[in-house]
Amino acid sequence: QVQLVESGGGLVQPGGSLRLSCATSVRPFRINDMAWYRQAPGKERELVASITAGGRTKYADSAKGRFTISRHNFENTVSLEMNSLKLEDTAVYYCNAQIVTSWGESSRPHWGQGTQVTVSS
Repeated sequence: QVQLVESGGGLVQPGGSLRLSCATSVRPFRINDMAWYRQAPGKERELVASITAGGRTKYADSAKGRFTISRHNFENTVSLEMNSLKLEDTAVYYCNAQIVTSWGESSRPHWGQGTQVTVSS
C-alpha cells in the first residue's frame, strides 16, 4: 500500500521560511495531481497549492507570491516552499496525491499524516 510521508514542519517566526516535503513509501504505477492542503484549528481543510504531472500549478489566493509547489516525478516527491510566513499560516499541512496503483485502475486520493506548521513570535 502506498503511503505519503511528510517532513519539514516546525516553528517559525513571522516573515520566516519553511520547506515541506512529501514522498511516497513505495513507487506507485503512476501519480497524477499532487497537492498540499492545510487545516487550522476550528476550520475546514483547504487547498493551498496543487501541481499536475506536467508541472502546471495552482495556488490559493493566500499562497500566491509566497509559496511555491514543486515535484520530482522520478523520485515521486512533492515540496512546498513557504516564504514570508504569517501568523494565519499556522495549520497542519497535508500532502495529497492522486495515485494509480496498477494498470487499468482509476486514481485514488492518498493523504499524508500531516505536519504541523506554527508561525509565532
